[in-house]
Amino acid sequence: MKPLICLLSMLFLCTSSVTAFGQDISERLNALESALKNQAKLIEEQQKTIEALKKEMSGRTGIIAAQQQSTQPLQGSPPELKQKVEELNEKLDQVVEAQKKEIPSVFNPAIGLVGETIFSYRSKGKDETGSDRPGGFDAFQRSVELNVSASVDPYAKAYAVINGSADAATGEAAFNIEEAAVQTTSLPWNLELKAGRFFGEFGRLAYIHDHELPVVNRPLALDQYIGGESRTDGAQLNWLVPIDHYLSLTIGAGNQFGGDQPPNNVGTTRHLSGINYWGRLSSYFDLTPNISLEPGISGLWNPKTVDRGGQFAQADGSILTERERRLVGADLVLSYKPLRNNQFETLTWGTELLYSNNRYDAIDTSSNPLPGRTVGALGLYSYLSYKFHRQWTTAFLFDYVEDAQNKQAKTYAYSPNLTWNLSHWNQLRFQYTHTDHNASSGLRPDDAVYLQWTWVIGSHSHGWQQR
Repeated sequence: MKPLICLLSMLFLCTSSVTAFGQDISERLNALESALKNQAKLIEEQQKTIEALKKEMSGRTGIIAAQQQSTQPLQGSPPELKQKVEELNEKLDQVVEAQKKEIPSVFNPAIGLVGETIFSYRSKGKDETGSDRPGGFDAFQRSVELNVSASVDPYAKAYAVINGSADAATGEAAFNIEEAAVQTTSLPWNLELKAGRFFGEFGRLAYIHDHELPVVNRPLALDQYIGGESRTDGAQLNWLVPIDHYLSLTIGAGNQFGGDQPPNNVGTTRHLSGINYWGRLSSYFDLTPNISLEPGISGLWNPKTVDRGGQFAQADGSILTERERRLVGADLVLSYKPLRNNQFETLTWGTELLYSNNRYDAIDTSSNPLPGRTVGALGLYSYLSYKFHRQWTTAFLFDYVEDAQNKQAKTYAYSPNLTWNLSHWNQLRFQYTHTDHNASSGLRPDDAVYLQWTWVIGSHSHGWQQR
């Protein structure tokens, strides 16, 4: 009887233990299931929050990169994980804060002012040199240039240059719109269109402002054949050829070409034959890591200028008026810029050869017509510029030009100079120029000394150019 009672007792204990164990497992499973449901709900809510944030921030600049970083799995140890989270939060805070800010000047254009004063002494008077400035001592505020530029919209930008200079005879300031143009920024096929008043792209230095030249005065050939700066009223199209090598092609058309040249006197009607047409093809080569070559060719043609520039009196008493304008040029710049020291040392050689081949109508002293004539005249300039210190540059310019109406009249000039860049916005240049003329020109040789002081305040997009 006792063994039977013991056996029943053991069976009862085992059954109780199994029942209690089963109840404990069931409770744990229920708790785990509840926790998983809560976790799934939390994940779902977080996913909805993330999607809402993505949708809200998708149009804001820079947020895509931040989202991509936030959706990538975070790697590394807990300290690295904490640092990445803090960096991400900081970026998001900056974006949100930037969206809240209002900047009143965000639509204001960039404005800059450039002043240029030239002190000089010339050994001969202007009647003997053909200059528009008097001989002897002279102080000349050659230009005060106001630059204004801004984006028009995401597809175009516009700029204007208002220039004021003193009249040589009266000293009164005369203001004119030197440039006022709109330029596209997002045309297809590597195209860029510019329209309005601007400096047409011809040659090397014709479309560079006076204060950016490597010398005090513009080369004589540019003054003679172009009229100084290549200012025009018209349109210009540039095409960056889609090949591995840099090649740029520019074509343009306008009713004027040259800073001091009037538009063609065509009366009451202007036909397409009275428009100036120009073009330029340029390229770039890296000869070595330190030496580069920039060649270019340019052309200008006006089929029917009809008295551009007025009447030109000749030594034989005849008077010429321009009938057709033709000009071609070739230029190159060879530069040495050591990679390790290009802020302190640069050697640049630039040269341009121009050939003018204009047709003229002629009359004698009694206004009787004479046979028309074509005059082919040659001009060139060549300069060597050496920057031997961050603030100091020395240069030498050689000029040669034949008169566009009388190629027998020849002029030579030699101009060494020294430039001191006190800063990027303040420049002094000292230059000596000896000018010589042959007998056919009817002018006298002279010597001149110049001190040019140029300064910039505010925004100035182009700055000094070592070209």
